[in-house]
Amino acid sequence: MEAEDEPVKPRLFYRALVSKVVNVKALCNDARQTKLASNFTFAQYETARDTQDKGTIAEALRRRFTERYIDPVTSGKGKRMHGFTMMAVSCLMIESLESFCQGWENSNGRSKRAFCHFFDSHSQFDSFRGHSAQFYKNVRCGILHQAETTGGWKITREKTAPLFAPAPSLTINATLFLQHLRAVLNGFCDGLKGADWNSTEWSNVRTKMKALCKNCRP
Repeated sequence: MEAEDEPVKPRLFYRALVSKVVNVKALCNDARQTKLASNFTFAQYETARDTQDKGTIAEALRRRFTERYIDPVTSGKGKRMHGFTMMAVSCLMIESLESFCQGWENSNGRSKRAFCHFFDSHSQFDSFRGHSAQFYKNVRCGILHQAETTGGWKITREKTAPLFAPAPSLTINATLFLQHLRAVLNGFCDGLKGADWNSTEWSNVRTKMKALCKNCRP
C-alpha cells in the first residue's frame, strides 16, 4: 500500500503564503522605482498625477524623449553620427510620441496611421505631406526590417540639403529632420503645460502613462 501524503502543517502553509505575498509586494514596490526619465520614477509620476502637477509630468516627458532618442544621436565634439542611425531613432520617436498624442496604449496595428497623422499635423514637416505612406513603407519599415531604405529613398547629412527633396531625389536631411522633431516635442510638452487637466490632450497622456507604468510591472 502506498503511504498517505503527509498533511500540510497549517503554520508552515501560512508562512509560505505570507512569503509569497511579501515577494509580490516587493516586486510591485520595485516596479514603482523604475525610472521613466531622469529624476522621475513610476512612483513620482503617480504623485504628480494625483496632484495634477502638469509641469512636472510635461518636463519629465520632454526629458524622456530627449535623453532616449535625441541626445544619443545628436552630433557633438568627438562624435561621428550616421544619418541612418538618426532616422532609425527618429522613426522610433515618432511612433512613441504619437502614442502619447493619441492616447494609444501601444501602436500595434496603428504604425502607418501614426506616421500619416504625424506628418499631417505638424507644420515643421509640411514637405512630407502627400508622401507619408511612402515614407512609412520605404524609410520606417525599410530601416526597421532591412536596415536600409527602399524604393529609391536616400538619407543625407549635407548641410545645404533641404529637409526633404521629393522625386526624383527622394532625399531626407537627417540632421534637419531631427531638429524639426525636437521642435515638435517641445511644442507638445509646452502645450501640455497650458492645457486643462481634463482636456483630451491630458486624457490621452494619462492613458499612455498608465500603460507605460503597467509595463514596468513583472
